[in-house]
Amino acid sequence: MSYNAPLPQIAHTLAHIGRLDEIAATGAFPNFDPDLVSPILEEANKLARDVLAPLNSIGHKQGAKLTDNGVIATPGFAGAYAQYREGGWMSLSFPEEFGGQGLPKPLALAVMEMIHGSNMAFGLCPLLSMGAIEAILAHGTDEQKQMYLPKLISGEWTGAMNLTEPQAGSDVGALKSKAVPNGDGSYAISGQKIYITWGDHDMTDNIVQLVLARLPDAPAGSKGISLFVVPKFFVNPDGSLGDRNTFKCIGLEHKMGIHGSPTCVMEYSAAKGWLVGQPNKGLAAMFTMMNSARLNVGLEGVGVAEAALQVAVGYANDRKQGSAPGTEGSAPIILHPDIQRSIATMAANVQASRAICYACGAAAELAEHHPDAVTRKAAKMREDLLTPLAKAWSTDRAVDATNNGVQIHGGMGFMSETAAAQLYLDARILPIYEGTNGIQSIDLVGRKLSMDGGAAMKAMLVDIRQTARDARGTNQPKFVAIADRLMVATDALEEATEWMITAMEATRETALSGATAYLHLAGDVAGGHYLTRAALAEHGKQDRETSRSLALASFFAEDTLARAPSSVARITTASQALRESGELLWSV
Repeated sequence: MSYNAPLPQIAHTLAHIGRLDEIAATGAFPNFDPDLVSPILEEANKLARDVLAPLNSIGHKQGAKLTDNGVIATPGFAGAYAQYREGGWMSLSFPEEFGGQGLPKPLALAVMEMIHGSNMAFGLCPLLSMGAIEAILAHGTDEQKQMYLPKLISGEWTGAMNLTEPQAGSDVGALKSKAVPNGDGSYAISGQKIYITWGDHDMTDNIVQLVLARLPDAPAGSKGISLFVVPKFFVNPDGSLGDRNTFKCIGLEHKMGIHGSPTCVMEYSAAKGWLVGQPNKGLAAMFTMMNSARLNVGLEGVGVAEAALQVAVGYANDRKQGSAPGTEGSAPIILHPDIQRSIATMAANVQASRAICYACGAAAELAEHHPDAVTRKAAKMREDLLTPLAKAWSTDRAVDATNNGVQIHGGMGFMSETAAAQLYLDARILPIYEGTNGIQSIDLVGRKLSMDGGAAMKAMLVDIRQTARDARGTNQPKFVAIADRLMVATDALEEATEWMITAMEATRETALSGATAYLHLAGDVAGGHYLTRAALAEHGKQDRETSRSLALASFFAEDTLARAPSSVARITTASQALRESGELLWSV
């Protein structure tokens, strides 16, 4: 598969939505130099385009294999991972104290977008390592940090998260894995974990597993979960590797996509592990991993959707069929209005998703590093609000984009050897990963809207209305039209928000029936807001990227924001109709 990162769009989004200048002004990133951005993006694109993208179809056709000696990665993946590691790509945003480069998170997100866009199955490996690093940074002991973080951050070792069990999917409180004290500060971990992404492979010397399990005296449910670090090979005091631990991969899942990523069934039989954080407080540590993963899964959606867009545009320019004005004989299908609209929809949604994810990463950095406490609090609320949107809205749009990509290819898109087909199959896991998108919707309406009396969404609505006023203030006809659409859409989101807050207090099941529709509306309006901000940022400049930003914001406003008022009924009265109809609508 071919892939070439859209560097001008990524750089434009980083500058104007990723808030790199504001993050740098906090003083928390002394190594950051704005002049580094372009070289970093260019080098990351070389890795994605020249090394990872050619392996994508190989991973789809051959995949990883389980042998008596463990999991063997897809041919070529080990060499590609060595280049990824040697390039220092794993370490971009992590602390210098443990060997990281200490650069802002949005820049690292941009790099990971390219990794996922060129080869999502490969990109899942560093994604899981990032979650493990975040958890150990936040909850590990000093000894655990010194033992594991330098090798994880350098990429010499990888990490994996072991949450799901056969009887416990999203309901982690139902897990049964046990952790029995060994009497020496370690624990014997026993149980079976399923769907463990990159739980075993041969690309690194060690794999650091983070495993949820129950202590013998743990209370029932989610309050009785503890987190343990369980390395594949024990680490000696001098940092060298010791004996092999007792857990192993006993099976690989057979999936509809991401065949290059080994999804393991892991068997733990008195494997030795060490407690991370406090006993029975594993849920907090789990959410550290999950929130990191949720943003990165949203970013996967951006990358895969961008890849589908590029494949669709390439095919539409090459494929000739039918006629078009001004063209003799068969015309490239890119000249057909329906194809043009499909591609424009893909492009606008990709850019909106990119902006939401980068904005979320920027808010996370400001929440941690801004010197002003009030600003930190506001940024944290924005991060919390954007996380379910970044994960769910972006991945739903990715499925839409890859579906459109198949449609643009016509019958060829249904053939298994095409990149369009692979991207569609790969993307379908994204709305399921790290808490299904339905769970993200519940999180949005159940937790994020109630924070501080709804302050997070109220602040977001204020910002969006200011964007609309700024667009109208240009007196440029396209911006004025965008402002009109954005203001009406914001009114719709505010109306839906007020209904949702009231309904959650009065009739929770009715409110939850509209949660997914509400998230879609919130993502639409947030996407329109960020597209408009990006277009306004360099208003007046005469270059292609500035013109393209305005064109995307304009099309998104007329194609997506225009539907916002009708979305309110989908959230409110449709939810009421569902509850009133009872099981007639969901029983056979």
